[in-house]
Amino acid sequence: MQLAQRVKALTPSSTLAITAKAKELKVQGLDVIGLGAGEPDFNTPQHIIDAAVLSMNEGHTKYTPSAGLPALKKEIINKFAKDQGIDFDPSEIIVTSGAKHALYTLFQALLDEGDEVIIPTPYWVSYPEQVKLAGGKPVYIEGKEENDYKITAEQLISVISEKTKAVIINSPSNPTGMLYSESELKELGDVCLKHEILIISDEIYEKLVYGENKHVSIAELSPALKEQTIIINGVSKSHSMTGWRIGYAAGNKALIKAMTNLASHSTSNPTTTAQYGSIAAYSGSQEMLNEMREAFEHRLNTIYDQLIAIPGFTCLKPQGAFYLFPNVSKAAELTGYADVDDFSQALLEEAMVAVIPGSGFGAPNNIRLSYATSLDLLEKAIERIHQFVESKLK
Repeated sequence: MQLAQRVKALTPSSTLAITAKAKELKVQGLDVIGLGAGEPDFNTPQHIIDAAVLSMNEGHTKYTPSAGLPALKKEIINKFAKDQGIDFDPSEIIVTSGAKHALYTLFQALLDEGDEVIIPTPYWVSYPEQVKLAGGKPVYIEGKEENDYKITAEQLISVISEKTKAVIINSPSNPTGMLYSESELKELGDVCLKHEILIISDEIYEKLVYGENKHVSIAELSPALKEQTIIINGVSKSHSMTGWRIGYAAGNKALIKAMTNLASHSTSNPTTTAQYGSIAAYSGSQEMLNEMREAFEHRLNTIYDQLIAIPGFTCLKPQGAFYLFPNVSKAAELTGYADVDDFSQALLEEAMVAVIPGSGFGAPNNIRLSYATSLDLLEKAIERIHQFVESKLK
């Protein structure tokens, strides 16, 4: 069978591939520690589960509007008003089958063949693939390590062309965990306003921010920037609901309508039961969110010094999300590996630790480690990596 060219060109998700490989080795009885997971290791809060079960028992098991339940849209609107001070109309919101589906639908509704989307590196693995699936062209800007892996307004200006349609801003970032400040966002926003470039603001990790750092949405900085921005978010990371598949997009009414029309012919609607659970997520107690965030911050503060003590490892301390993104190019060199991909493969096969090579994120000198697992396993994994590197140096 001859497959479509669009899927032949796809690169499989490196995060899902590594996680699957680690699980496969575990099934074989090997003691593998997986640090690839992009999901919290906490169960969904009980009141959310209870609300979902109740909705089914009450007969809410049928189709909903394609753009989502009005009651859920109301809770999302309330969340934006409370957290960012932004007002949205229900017609400016679409609920989707996960934030990933919100992005996919957005690109399909936005891009024509050859349209360019500016993607800072390091990037989340699905951004460029989704752009290409929509016929668009990814244009990369390097977020330099010396600038905390963030791009500048000058860099943005340098790659804008007549085909530029949008730029993606992910803060806090997957994979780096770094945040854009208000002043940095304003500088980038001014460029986008001047050149009429849509800002795609991926804020899925907004609730996982540590220390004195504060998440700022570029859309809250001015009415003009709100009009120029599509916010992508969801309950997956904030409420430990990755498997429920509820995300959303908020922004320009015409674009949201186009996305809704497309969704009506693809998914019909997000899963009804999961939508009722998400209503409870936003309307109910947020206590577990704080507990989860505090646990992640404690893990980060505990293991960070242990990680950077490994020979050849350097790492900026993350400000949010739940990933460490060390530069291990020196470690790979010192231990005799051709590149970081080979070094990562050796970590899995010899040290029994699964990490994600940075090449999948457009950063071939790095690896991504998730600290969304128990502290005991994290410390054990870092000890294994340390011992592995030391053994190769002898």
